[in-house]
Amino acid sequence: MQLQKAIIGKKVGMTQIFDESGKVIPVTVIEAGPCVVVQKKTTERDGYSAVQLGFEDVKESKLSKPELGHLKKAEVSPKKYLKEFRLEKAADMNVGDTVKADVFAAGEKVDVTGISKGHGYQGVIKRWNAQRTPTTHGGGPVHRHAGSMGSCSDPSRIFKGKIGAGQMGVEQVTIQNLDVVKVDAELNMVVVRGAIPGPKGGVVCIKNTVKNNRVKQAATAVSINPQKASARVNPQKASARNR
Repeated sequence: MQLQKAIIGKKVGMTQIFDESGKVIPVTVIEAGPCVVVQKKTTERDGYSAVQLGFEDVKESKLSKPELGHLKKAEVSPKKYLKEFRLEKAADMNVGDTVKADVFAAGEKVDVTGISKGHGYQGVIKRWNAQRTPTTHGGGPVHRHAGSMGSCSDPSRIFKGKIGAGQMGVEQVTIQNLDVVKVDAELNMVVVRGAIPGPKGGVVCIKNTVKNNRVKQAATAVSINPQKASARVNPQKASARNR
């Protein structure tokens, strides 16, 4: 599925705002863009249509020679982050075009992708919510261990996907169907409802949601049958008991 719009940003942090009725809305502030089109891919040359966006200026000394050559070819200032997006209107975009935060608008639904926070090397209880063994009747010092792996002479190995201790976090996570609460193009700010993955300062990608948000239809007409109405109002009536 091709995307309609996308942008690279940086997570600033969480706060809360109030809506018109005075209710508190927990939101995440994202510094979105401005991003520059660094490369354009076409169906004739590359087999598919897409654009590569660059975000956040950086010193030339921080980049390798191939990276600098790639950016100089596009006549774009050195960028720290590059990300490719298959957009529906990629054919209409050109190298050097700027994508700003106002590509999104308040009320839209977006998906936010980022790298989750790292928690280091953790055991199965914290990493997978496993249950510890009983602490009485000679359980021994294995209360927080992974326990039996279920393998014997056949298959003589542990199947992939078995829970165990290991690195927790630092994974690509996508939170879908978030509401855009506010957009400020001058401050390059996009405010979304709820939390997004990653620490403060983490790089995220904002895309229009892939969810199919259907508009709820109006409620069907309620029957005017007096017997059905009496059953709805008072279930103890005969019309309700005889159904």
